[in-house]
Amino acid sequence: MAGSICIDRIRFWWRVIGVFVTHNSIYHPPVKRSMTIAGHQTSISLEPLFWDALKSAADSKKLPVNALVAQIDVERLESQTPCGLASAIRLWLVARQKSTADS
Repeated sequence: MAGSICIDRIRFWWRVIGVFVTHNSIYHPPVKRSMTIAGHQTSISLEPLFWDALKSAADSKKLPVNALVAQIDVERLESQTPCGLASAIRLWLVARQKSTADS
């Protein structure tokens, strides 16, 4: 029961920021996609929920997904202890969701 409530809260907050869960389970394994970032071809593995959120964030900024990922990558590399790109994307999306929920 508690797990169901937690999942419902996650789905609620994603809907608040305009990300609709389009998959039967939020526990879908990561999906790898290739894109060009700063002139280099790279592959990124994210769960479909995060790909959906990233697409929504890019749309709201009127940017292609790879341009938003490039911006996140620059921010990531400027940090004192940079994490991997996929982790940085997830963290950026959660921080964005939190700032949206707080305002």
